[in-house]
Amino acid sequence: MVLFIYSLHCQMANGFTHVSSRSSFLQVGGHLDGNILKPSATYPQQRRGRCKCCLSADPSLGSWLRPNKWKCQHFNHVKANRTRTYYKSEEYDITESAAADSMKSAEGSSEVVLVSPWWEQFPKRWVIVLLCFTAFLLCNMDRVNMSIAILPMSQEFNWNSATVGLIQSSFFWGYLLTQIVGGIWADKIGGKQVLGFGVVWWSIATILTPIAARIGLPFLLIVRALMGIGEGVAMPAMNNILSKWIPVSERSRSLALVYSGMYLGSVTGLAVSPILIHKFGWASVFYSFGSLGSIWFALWIKKAYSSPKEDPELSPQEKKLILGGSVSKEPVSVIPWKLILSKAPVWALIISHFCHNWGTFILLTWMPTYYNQVLKFNLTESGLLCVLPWLTMAVFANIGGWIADTLVSRGLSITAVRKIMQSIGFLGPAFFLTQLSHVRTPGMAVLCMACSQGSDAFSQSGLYSNHQDIGPRYAGVLLGLSNTAGVLAGVFGTAATGYILQRGSWDDVFKVAVALYIIGTLVWNLFSTGEKILD
Repeated sequence: MVLFIYSLHCQMANGFTHVSSRSSFLQVGGHLDGNILKPSATYPQQRRGRCKCCLSADPSLGSWLRPNKWKCQHFNHVKANRTRTYYKSEEYDITESAAADSMKSAEGSSEVVLVSPWWEQFPKRWVIVLLCFTAFLLCNMDRVNMSIAILPMSQEFNWNSATVGLIQSSFFWGYLLTQIVGGIWADKIGGKQVLGFGVVWWSIATILTPIAARIGLPFLLIVRALMGIGEGVAMPAMNNILSKWIPVSERSRSLALVYSGMYLGSVTGLAVSPILIHKFGWASVFYSFGSLGSIWFALWIKKAYSSPKEDPELSPQEKKLILGGSVSKEPVSVIPWKLILSKAPVWALIISHFCHNWGTFILLTWMPTYYNQVLKFNLTESGLLCVLPWLTMAVFANIGGWIADTLVSRGLSITAVRKIMQSIGFLGPAFFLTQLSHVRTPGMAVLCMACSQGSDAFSQSGLYSNHQDIGPRYAGVLLGLSNTAGVLAGVFGTAATGYILQRGSWDDVFKVAVALYIIGTLVWNLFSTGEKILD
């Protein structure tokens, strides 16, 4: 009875959790001398630096003491400064083998886990997202630099406007070729290899551009087409790798962040290129931008994996979160084209992507001309204002991604979320374009254009996220299909705008875009879904 009262006192005073018998006093710090518990001097083993408040007994640990982290106020101890103490009862002997077994079994439990630096605790899936973001930043930096460098180049090589247009369009020759091919390749062998190949390929083509230009026009056209081939695989490969790494609850915000890299890449390219050209000549733009790809590739090879299952450094907790919130991660061997093209939601993606890119490419391609001809801004002001929609899209894409993921986490169906976000992405630009004919000041016109592009960015959480919803294993192929339609819309829409302006007005241009936005809204809401339809 005396012993029981004493054990209860020890538990309350010192944080010891359990003593149930005489032999249990081997754990609480003493040996028996009659009915008096005394500290044992026979078998103390102590490592320096351990505070008493960190010790609590547990019968499952035999003769070992483990830290009581809830009661300790000095919990941030260095791992090597643990105290392990055991005692031997003179009345109830414990053999060496039993004590040794007890010590071995308790070894893992008595360890104090060190707190890792924040950069080691950063989720690995978001490392993948940030690397994809950087790849798309470089993608558009390398793409838009020609639009600035073409001015001094055309003066040096005496190119006329027709030749300049041919050079600018040669990029899309290769870009169109590898949309579907890149998706097939990514779905079969993995997004890491395909995206890494794409960045290296277009970086080399960027560096070779000044050399090809000095050799002759045909070589320049070939190099620009090769650059388009490299950039053409980027979006399908990115879509494939994120479909494996990102759970559905984070899908919208991750894709929004990656696509905002494209917008910020355009801003960076348009802002930095004139400075480099002024100080070092037009060739410096291609050499400096292209060389950045090697730095990215070194990080990509070291940190990226095509799927969570291939990453040996991924924590079990994060792997469970990723794999538990998504579907099959196995690569495909055969693409079921007949099955894919027989699904109405797939055609909803293709048609909606065409309608979306028609309006987007018209605004981004013809905006400087509109500012100059209609709003009477000079070329410098037009160039500065061209950056505004890209910035607006980068901001609103991430806002839309956060809203979409929040709605999904609160129980709203994925189908409803995708339809809501894409409806904003269609009807928002349509509304603001209709207001352009009613505004009276340049400032209001610029505001309408910025709001149009800002609401357009909600599409990143609508149709651009839907490929992974309906067919995660074929996400690369699906994006290749729909983006091919989107690129064709950009090519035809840009040409059609010039034709309309020769016979009509800017109001006619905007009316065509608004009509396609409305068609896209109807098709999307009637036939799209957020459920998986391709296994």
